Amino acid sequence: MQWVKLTNVKPNPNNPRIIRDDKFAKLKQSIIDFPEMLEKRPLVCFTDTDGKLVVLGGNMRLKALSDIGAKEIPVILADDWTEEQKAQFLIKDNVGFGEWDWEQLANEWDAAQLADWGLEVWQPEKQVDYSLLDDELDGQLADMAGGVKKAIQIEFNPEDYDDAYALVKFWREQGAYVGGMIMDFLKSEKEKV
Repeated sequence: MQWVKLTNVKPNPNNPRIIRDDKFAKLKQSIIDFPEMLEKRPLVCFTDTDGKLVVLGGNMRLKALSDIGAKEIPVILADDWTEEQKAQFLIKDNVGFGEWDWEQLANEWDAAQLADWGLEVWQPEKQVDYSLLDDELDGQLADMAGGVKKAIQIEFNPEDYDDAYALVKFWREQGAYVGGMIMDFLKSEKEKV
């Protein structure tokens, strides 16, 4: 590992992974709160033909470090890798092979702290905002299927809610049965698994 000037490192233009908005803010805060972590997990880079370092692993950390005004950053070089190895690493470094043991997390960790660290955690039911289910929707549910009210709640990230609401409203205005559309999609996706 070596420390280099941030200005000597550039993001990989082929990086297919991004972090946005709240998650990116959490990444920046995690670096501010625990900068020693970078020494144990430096950015993985290679030297391009212009002598600049290009990130293979840590593109979003590079952006976060730039945003918070870091001058030097830790890197480890992978100049001895083939182009295929570099491409493979670019993907594999961002693939989550494992899964969380939610029961252990719930019993042994603080949910607020995990969320602060960037993990999308469970949300106690009492914190779900059901006020979004307005009177208009209730009336529409009553009109569906001859007055039979059966519904499945679908949760959305807060930033996706307005788009989801507009799409559902659009299709309902077209006379479409949104539940049927969702079922058709889910069935076709299940067949691919």
